[in-house]
Amino acid sequence: MVKQLPPRSEVPVQETWNLKDLFETEQKYEEALKKFQSDVTAFEEKFEGRIQTSEDVIDVLKGYEGIYLQLIPIGTYSNLAVSVDQTDDDTQLRDSRFGAAAAKAGSQLSFVTSELLALPEDVLQSAMEQSDEYRHYLKELLREKEYRLHPEAEKVLAAYSAAFDAPYGLYNTTKMVDMQFEDFTVDGEVYPLSYVTFEGGWESEPDTRKRRAAFEAFSKKLRDYQHTTAKTYDAHLQIEKITSDLRGYESITDYLLFNQEVDRSMYNRQIDLIMEELAPHMRKYAKLLQKEYGLDKMTFADLKIPLDPTYEPTITVEESKKYIHDSLAIMGEDYLDMVERSYDERWTDFAQNKGKSTGAFCSSPYGTHPYILISWTGSMEDVFVLAHELGHAGHFYNAHKHQNVFNSRPSTYFIEAPSTMNEMLMANHLLSNSEDLKFKRWVIASIISRTYYHNFVTHLLEAAYQRKVYEIIDEGGSVNASTLNKLKRSVLEEFWGDTVDISEGAELTWMRQPHYYMGLYPYTYSAGLTISTEMAKRVLDEGQPAVDDWLKVLQAGGTKTPAELSKMAGVDITTEQPLKNTIAYIGSLIDQLVELTEEINAETAKS
Repeated sequence: MVKQLPPRSEVPVQETWNLKDLFETEQKYEEALKKFQSDVTAFEEKFEGRIQTSEDVIDVLKGYEGIYLQLIPIGTYSNLAVSVDQTDDDTQLRDSRFGAAAAKAGSQLSFVTSELLALPEDVLQSAMEQSDEYRHYLKELLREKEYRLHPEAEKVLAAYSAAFDAPYGLYNTTKMVDMQFEDFTVDGEVYPLSYVTFEGGWESEPDTRKRRAAFEAFSKKLRDYQHTTAKTYDAHLQIEKITSDLRGYESITDYLLFNQEVDRSMYNRQIDLIMEELAPHMRKYAKLLQKEYGLDKMTFADLKIPLDPTYEPTITVEESKKYIHDSLAIMGEDYLDMVERSYDERWTDFAQNKGKSTGAFCSSPYGTHPYILISWTGSMEDVFVLAHELGHAGHFYNAHKHQNVFNSRPSTYFIEAPSTMNEMLMANHLLSNSEDLKFKRWVIASIISRTYYHNFVTHLLEAAYQRKVYEIIDEGGSVNASTLNKLKRSVLEEFWGDTVDISEGAELTWMRQPHYYMGLYPYTYSAGLTISTEMAKRVLDEGQPAVDDWLKVLQAGGTKTPAELSKMAGVDITTEQPLKNTIAYIGSLIDQLVELTEEINAETAKS
């Protein structure tokens, strides 16, 4: 039974994260913000128009780094506070105030990159030779030189950054504040509904009548806001289009791929190969679910159901510790120490409450510990999600130890590899510790329904849809709700064929993801999982040497391209082979599920 969510004020403190590790009091936050603003002005007065020699370059970057390090905890505190309760007026206003302050600071600081790039290249090369610390930063700066605008134009664009971010804020406000879901009724009984309860419960509810009724009620409310949400998204797209055109990129896609340090072939391959070669395997999985549940037809609303609902353990946060510890033990003592601290020091917000952001994420501010958001429902899926987010935490925990703030963050193409790696370690650990057929089937089904479905289906189909959207925008067009609904439905129908009925409301799935406001992010989930699947095989086959390689990859942070980081892990992502291997592996897991189900059903029939 899914319960009505409480307000944030009624949530037990032990289920929440401890933001006092960032700022002990609101007053200290305000003092830090005020000091930051003052220091930015002083920095501007000291360095603007005075960067001439290689020594000046190093000096200004030291000062710039100090300013950046001040900004991180302030922004993190503001953002995390609003993410757990978007109905709180005070946190909303604080976040807006921070956005305005950050935009003003960005405008004031824009001279740094403009003046550095205006210097003769030999001056920058000399600075790179003198400073290991800032070599990578300057190298990346030179890489973007051809796309930089006149210094005054850069200053204006920076000043508008808060306004440019407004569509994402509006999307979240519409979704988490204005959108209030009505209860739904099945057989005379009334059930509560919200974003969190749908995605964290009703979507995978074994009772078909309740699940489909919840989906219908959920879709009905989404439909009420489809035009506002589409207009919001189109505004974001037009900002991206104008920016990419102004900077001289051939397309929005090229603009967004530039910072990921990958080319179009790697981007398109990830989408095209999965759409073509994974679809038959997933259709086989859908048919297995339909057969086991005795469904008259398989609908979009049925795709998240557990294969065996009678074998789904309920797990508390406390009980999750052992699963996480045992699964990640191979990563070593330092990594496990981080995991234990995450529990002991309240790095994670486990609570379910009204106004809290959906899904899960890990924020890893430089200079302090990571923060993880999750809405704990007590299912085994939550343990996989937590392992995933701890993968992000472990990545930046290691990178921050070995890299400065400019060098610590890798391309988003690689960002999901460490997180999904932890999911693979979790699955491998569980499989190696039992020969019970039902347990084995449950673990493999969890890998398929959680790890691979989430990353190789849900997010990949988002990417395929997103690519179609950008094609329209790049041709000078715009989108509305009708256009987005048609595009989303076409992608779902292409992938699932006649195996799944794309029920009314499925086309509105585009409204549920914030990823569209984060550039070409959706496809990177499957890219990261491709890398981690190959890496997890190495760990199984080689043990410690493979783990040592992986830790070195994490410690490298953003000092290498995705291809270089993957090569360190023994994976060549410049070819299609790792992706083909991963798709074949998913197919083999689904074949195992079919075989195990037949075996279990035969034994049940005998008894």
